[in-house]
Amino acid sequence: MPHHTSTLAVPTSGPGMHEITRDIAAWVASTGIRAGLLTALCRHTSASLVITENASAAVRRDMLRWLDRLAPQGAQYEHDDEGPDEMPAHLKSALTGVSLCVPIDLGEMMLGTWQGVFLIEHRAAPHRREIALHLAGE
Repeated sequence: MPHHTSTLAVPTSGPGMHEITRDIAAWVASTGIRAGLLTALCRHTSASLVITENASAAVRRDMLRWLDRLAPQGAQYEHDDEGPDEMPAHLKSALTGVSLCVPIDLGEMMLGTWQGVFLIEHRAAPHRREIALHLAGE
């Protein structure tokens, strides 16, 4: 069974959700794999990956506000080596997850009609995030 790997770089400019569905889909198509399993891993502890609705920007705004309520910035954290947004970013990443598995059929991700893959940046400063991609299939 063939295996393909790649790394997707995603520049961020602060907190927000960045849709990467098309970038991943283009890479999947380039591999020639028609059926298999895609694994995506965010290689960071203060950013994460989610599959959520990609039609309404309100969904993304609501999700970010909800995460801010769950893990607000403040003096309640011991770990703040890189600033007050660091520990909340780690918590948000742990809550939302850093990896996804998506089945591939007919050379495409088997996402639902309104689903998209998003990188969530949890830190205030700009970053260059890396997503490791692995595709196994035929």
